[in-house]
Amino acid sequence: MKTIDKYVFQALDSYPYSLEETIESLDYAFSYDAKNTMVLCLYGRIQAEQLLNYEAAKSFFEEAFTINIHALEVYPYYIQTLILNEDYEEAMRLIDFALTIKGISKAGVFIKKAILFEVQHKFKKAMKEIRNAKLHSISYDSESEIRDVEKRIKGKMELVEKKKNKSKKLSK
Repeated sequence: MKTIDKYVFQALDSYPYSLEETIESLDYAFSYDAKNTMVLCLYGRIQAEQLLNYEAAKSFFEEAFTINIHALEVYPYYIQTLILNEDYEEAMRLIDFALTIKGISKAGVFIKKAILFEVQHKFKKAMKEIRNAKLHSISYDSESEIRDVEKRIKGKMELVEKKKNKSKKLSK
């Protein structure tokens, strides 16, 4: 095992519970190889998930893609960052491209697509993507995530339906 791998594993093991240790390990890994996509991805995640600095996160993810467009570890986090930053068109383009990449978790990408539609309040489209995610799921981890997202979307659909019913009653 290369020294850089040791530091990448330490960073992954520390994240998100010990940010100081994570950054320290990432800095060591980065000093060994500034073009390591896993390192850049984790820097991007810290910017997006901890610091809520989506533009900085996007820069790290884009840098990783300039090194390797097939860096599978980057796609879910970059898509999520684009959604949180309300870059919906860019997120859809990235999702569409990600679905063409050999070896990527298609279920994970379809979950992100469902979330994209969810935040846009396109719940029927979101449920269609949940179905696609279920069809492409090959692990229990993705199945539990699918269930969680599906439950949340159904809850929102019920809220919208209740609101419509109340409006109808009030207008009578």
